[in-house]
Amino acid sequence: MFLKIEDIVFHYGKLEVLKGVSMDIPEGEINVLLGANGSGKSTLLKTISGVRKPVSGSIWFKDKKIDRLTPPDRLHAGIAHIAEGRGIFPNMTVIENMELGAYIRSDKKAIARDIEAMFTRFPVLAEKRGVMSGKLSGGQQQLLVIARALMNSVKLLLLDEPSQGLAPLVVNEVADIITEINKSGVTVILVEHNLRLGLSIANRVFVLESGKIAFESRSTDMSGVEYAKKIYLGG
Repeated sequence: MFLKIEDIVFHYGKLEVLKGVSMDIPEGEINVLLGANGSGKSTLLKTISGVRKPVSGSIWFKDKKIDRLTPPDRLHAGIAHIAEGRGIFPNMTVIENMELGAYIRSDKKAIARDIEAMFTRFPVLAEKRGVMSGKLSGGQQQLLVIARALMNSVKLLLLDEPSQGLAPLVVNEVADIITEINKSGVTVILVEHNLRLGLSIANRVFVLESGKIAFESRSTDMSGVEYAKKIYLGG
């Protein structure tokens, strides 16, 4: 299995947020993780990327146990995490943000080449390369954090609410980019409040409820998807 999560438990103080979460994620798919606010979706992504250490349980990535590795070690392994809120460096230029995305690398010529490749992939960023990133639109900032995350050899991309605060047309653009990234060979786990967006691009749907996976379905299983909607929307 590409990514295997086994009985992950996580507490914030006395509050048990994840209560034995288990998931099997095959390589090459887009997986959407749904759930109400406070259900533990963002925390689960953080345990995969290493930002949070679980109390118990294990995480396996490409047959290697990673749940005690540091976030940089997991990034070296090919796991990139784009957290909610984008996290740009507003007082740095677009190209400086891109360079920071390659902080674990030392091959300066290759980094410069990859930045230019990203500018080819995201032409609007090329036009803004010398602009302070805080002056970009919300959609441009989202493209920047995606491009910055891809500055390493990413095999698994964790995306937390990428459409948050974006205009509908920009949301469609972000959906297209996620699909394109997936087609290039990157497996995706997507936390998304925009149900239409998530279901439109997902291969597999998971619903997290009260700290556990309550439901899993292929996106082609319409009865399963309708059930997922009902749980997610509280119907």
